[in-house]
Amino acid sequence: RIADPPGTITHTIRGAGPASSAFLSLAPGDRFGLRGPFGRGWPMTQTQGKDVIVVAGGLGLAPLRPAIEQLVARADGKRKVFVAYGTRTPDTMIYQDDVDRWSAAPHATVLTTVDQAPSGWHGAVGVVTGLFPQIDFPFESAVALICGPEVMMRASASGLLDLGVSPSRLFLSLERNMKCATGFCGHCQFGPHFLCKDGPVFAYPEVERILAEREI
Repeated sequence: RIADPPGTITHTIRGAGPASSAFLSLAPGDRFGLRGPFGRGWPMTQTQGKDVIVVAGGLGLAPLRPAIEQLVARADGKRKVFVAYGTRTPDTMIYQDDVDRWSAAPHATVLTTVDQAPSGWHGAVGVVTGLFPQIDFPFESAVALICGPEVMMRASASGLLDLGVSPSRLFLSLERNMKCATGFCGHCQFGPHFLCKDGPVFAYPEVERILAEREI
């Protein structure tokens, strides 16, 4: 596939229940209602002129895809993009065509890893943080964007901080905790924050304390 045409709004929908599965039965020209977007997205202005590290786990690549498209498009000899993408198995990887396209872009490095490798898999095996040693630009001046399961985000954030990424330039998306996403149900309260209105993207210092607490 190719990048989304300018002016389009693209949504990724996984059929997991009656509501989401109903979208998969729609045909071109069908109409439906949509509210949003709400909250705060990726800080793309803060990535300008910076090397960027993108860390995605499983379906966490979906919220990061628009950011990666922008970053890869503007990467040049002075600004690089490193994408680390981990999934359980090769067949759970999403956007494989996009991953291949990003991998071919100049000044962009896209690496994948899996937890379980079937016969015939020739890529990396292990946690996504195992890909960090292959980053070839200074950590101290880089911006990092992370999205995935919370255990993976905690480990990735900790690993990047240990390598020298500034906490103020490390951003995480906590949208997995959202339910209604319109500010009514209260399920996404995360300490003092409501993720759908205050996030879902936060700088690490904003959520450092409560991110360390399990079951919040």
